[in-house]
Amino acid sequence: MPEDGEYYGKNGEPRKYDPNFKGPVQKRGCTDIVCCILFLIAVLGYIAVGILAWSQGDPRKVIYPTDSRGQFCGQAGTPLENKRLLFYFNIMKCASPMVLLEFQCPTTQMCVETCPERFMTLIKAYTNTNDFNYYKKFCSDGVTNSMGVPEILKQGLCPAMLVPSKPFTRRCFPALGMKGGVVTVGNNSKFDDGTGMRDAKDLLDGVTNATVVMEARQAVMKIFEDFTHSWYWILLGLVIATVLSLLFLILLRFLAGIMVWVMIALVIVVIGYGIFHCSMEYVALKGQAGANVTIQELGFQTDFSVYLQIRQTWLAFIIILAIVEVIIILLLIFLRKRILIAIALIKEASRAIGHMMCSLFYPLFTFLLLAIVIAYWAVTAVFLSTSNEPVYKIFNETNCEYSRQTCDPANYTMTTMKAQCPDSKCLFAFYGGETVYHKYLIGLQFYNVFLFFWCANFVTGLGQMTLAGAFASYYWAFNKPGEIPAFPVFSSLGRSLRYHTGTLAFGSLILAIIQIIRVLLEYLDHKLKGAQNKFAKFLLCCLKCCFWCLEKFVKFLNRNAYIMVAIYGKNFCTSARDAFFLLMRNVIRVAVLDKVTDFLLFLGKLLIVGLVGVFSFFFFSGRVKAFQNTAPNLNYYWVPILTVVVGSYLIAHGFFSVYAMCVDTLFLCFCEDLERNDGSAARPYYMSPALREILWKNKAEEPSEPSAQQQHDEDVQLKQEAQEEDTS
Repeated sequence: MPEDGEYYGKNGEPRKYDPNFKGPVQKRGCTDIVCCILFLIAVLGYIAVGILAWSQGDPRKVIYPTDSRGQFCGQAGTPLENKRLLFYFNIMKCASPMVLLEFQCPTTQMCVETCPERFMTLIKAYTNTNDFNYYKKFCSDGVTNSMGVPEILKQGLCPAMLVPSKPFTRRCFPALGMKGGVVTVGNNSKFDDGTGMRDAKDLLDGVTNATVVMEARQAVMKIFEDFTHSWYWILLGLVIATVLSLLFLILLRFLAGIMVWVMIALVIVVIGYGIFHCSMEYVALKGQAGANVTIQELGFQTDFSVYLQIRQTWLAFIIILAIVEVIIILLLIFLRKRILIAIALIKEASRAIGHMMCSLFYPLFTFLLLAIVIAYWAVTAVFLSTSNEPVYKIFNETNCEYSRQTCDPANYTMTTMKAQCPDSKCLFAFYGGETVYHKYLIGLQFYNVFLFFWCANFVTGLGQMTLAGAFASYYWAFNKPGEIPAFPVFSSLGRSLRYHTGTLAFGSLILAIIQIIRVLLEYLDHKLKGAQNKFAKFLLCCLKCCFWCLEKFVKFLNRNAYIMVAIYGKNFCTSARDAFFLLMRNVIRVAVLDKVTDFLLFLGKLLIVGLVGVFSFFFFSGRVKAFQNTAPNLNYYWVPILTVVVGSYLIAHGFFSVYAMCVDTLFLCFCEDLERNDGSAARPYYMSPALREILWKNKAEEPSEPSAQQQHDEDVQLKQEAQEEDTS
C-alpha cells in the first residue's frame, strides 16, 4: 500500500486540522534577515549616492540656457538675472552637423533681455549713434564707439547683422513665416546681411537641424499651456473619479449582487454607445475633402486633432471597441455560472472591508510612499545628469588643426592655438568631464534606477502584505466581528515591518533584477534598431517576451507568497512554495473562480474610466453647447481628456486593488479552510454560509474526481482495513 503522503508529493501535502489555529500567527520571528541587512545597506548606499549627486549636480543646467561662457541666462542673484533669453550671433551656423552631436551651435551665444525686433547690419548701425547703441545690446562687453567695424568683427564682439526674432524656449529664433507662398522673416522676403540682399528662405538652412527639436518643444509648450488652462478642471475630473470609486465600493458593500450585474450591463452599454458615436462620426465625414486620407499618408502630426478629421481613425475606433464588446459578451456567456460564485466571494470581501473601512484608504499611504520613492529617484537622476563640468571647444571659421579640441576660455587668447588659428573661438560646447567621478556616472545612474525598482517593489509588497494580514484575521475569526482584532490594518502593518522586512526585500529584489534586465533589453533593442542582423533582432524579441512573462509570474507568486507570510510568518521561499502548491492543488478553482472575480473587478474599473472619460470628452471637446462657454480654450483638447482618463484609471485601480487583495486573501484562506476542516461540528468551516452554499452547488456540478484531501482519507481508510485483515 502507498505510504502516507505519497499521493501529494507533486503538489505538496494538504494542511492538517489544527484546533489551535485562529488566524495570523502572533508569535513569529524575523525572516530572511540576510536580505534585510542587504536591503538596509543598499538604501544607505542610495542615500550616499543622493548626497553625492546633490553636492556635485547643478539643476540650473536644465532650467536655464547657457551662453558661450558657460553662464546661465536669467539666474537669480547674478548680473544675468534680467537677461533670460539666449541670442545667437549667426543662427545659420546651427546647420552644422556638430549641433546634433553636441547640442551647441558653433557660434557665439550671449544672454539678452529681449530678442532683436528689426533688421540691422553692423555697418549701417555704426553710422547712426542711436542705432549703434541699440545694436550694442546684442554685443559682448568691451565694444565702444571708438572701435571700427573691422576690429569689432575680427574680435567677434558683435554679430554681422540682426534679424527679427521671437523668444521660444528662452531662445531667440528668427521670426520666419509664409506670405503668399514665400518665406518671410519679419514680414520681409529679403534682407541685407551686409554683403548684399538675400532671400529670407536662406535662413531656413540655418535652422534645419533645429526644426524637429523646435516642433517637439513647441508641442510640449502647447501641452504645458493646456495644462495651465485646464488643471483645475482636470482636478475636478479626478475628484469625480474618486467619488465614483468610493460610491461604487460603498454600494458594492451592501448590494454586491445587484451592483455586479448593473456594472456588467453599464459596461456593455457604454462600449456600445462608443461604437455608435464612432459610427456617426465615420458617416458624418463621408464626402468631406481630405477625410479619406490614410494615417500612413498623413504621417506624424503634433496636433492630434488632425487625426479625428479622417475616416480611417474612426473606423479603427469602431473595430477596436467592437472586438472588446464581443470578447466581454462571450466571456460573460461562458462564465455565467462562475459569476455567481465570484459574486459570493465579492460579497464576502465587501463584508471584510465593511468591518475595516480604513483599508479603503490604505492605498493613499502606499501612494505617498511611492511618490517619495519616485521623487527621490527623479531628483537624484537630474542631479547626477547635471554633475558634469562645462567643456569648452575650439570653433573655427577656416581650416584649423585644433578644431573641436578642448580649450580654456580664460587664457585662450594667449595660446599658440589662437595664434595659429586667429579666427577660432573657445566656446562652451556641453557638460562633461574626464575626472574619476564622471567616469562612474553611468554606474551611479544604473544604481539609481535599480534601487528605484527595488524600493518601489518593496513599498508595493508592504501594502500587499499589510492588507493580506488584515483580511486573513477577518476570515479566520469564527465569530465575526467579535473575534476580529482591534485595528487589524495597523497591527498587520506593524508585524510586516517588524518581522518581515527581509522577506519583502527578498521578493522585491527578485522582481527588481528582472525589471532591470528588461530595461537593458529595451536599451539594446534601441541600439540595434538600425542593425541588419535578423537573428539578433529575433533573439532579442524572444528574450523580451520571456522576461515579460517571467515578471508577470513573479508578481503573481510574490503576491500569494506575501499572503502566506502574513498568515504563518515563515520566510519567503517557504511561503512561496506553500502558496504555489496550494494554488496547484486548487488549480481549477484558481482558473474559474479567482480569475473571474478579477475580471469583474476589472469591469468595475473600466466602467468608472468610461463614465469619466465620456463626460470629459463632451466637456473639453465642446461638443455640448451647454459647456462651450465653460470649457477652456485649448490647443489640444485630448490633453486633459487623456490625463483625466489615465488618472481615473489609477484612482479606480488604487481603490479596487484593496478589493482584489481582499479577494485573493480570502480565496487562499478559503482553499485552506477546505483542507483543514470538513464542516462537521468538531471541524466547522470558517467561510460564510452563503459562500458555503454556492460552493456545494458548484461542487455538485464538477467532475467526480476525488480531491487531494479525499484521496488522503481514502488512503488512510484502506491502510486501516489492511491492518485489520492482517490482525485477523
